[in-house]
Amino acid sequence: MRTGSEPVTARSPLRMRFWLSIWGLIWATFGTVAFAVTGRPAWAAACGVLWLIVTADMAMIVRHIHQGPHYQPGRDVPPYDPPRVS
Repeated sequence: MRTGSEPVTARSPLRMRFWLSIWGLIWATFGTVAFAVTGRPAWAAACGVLWLIVTADMAMIVRHIHQGPHYQPGRDVPPYDPPRVS
């Protein structure tokens, strides 16, 4: 919820989290394949679970990015009053 007291330069970290997820996805995929080829199924399974977690996190990040500026306010979104509880 925006109240108007946020710093002028505040930005959402969603795009940074998206690119870090891509980086994690690449490494998890590489680890899964490398450990499967070298005959270490436990480590391959661990990297596979990490791959699933990173994929789920990336799906959530993309969903939040697509929800638009209400959930990721930018400079063009003015602050709004918090809802009044009656």
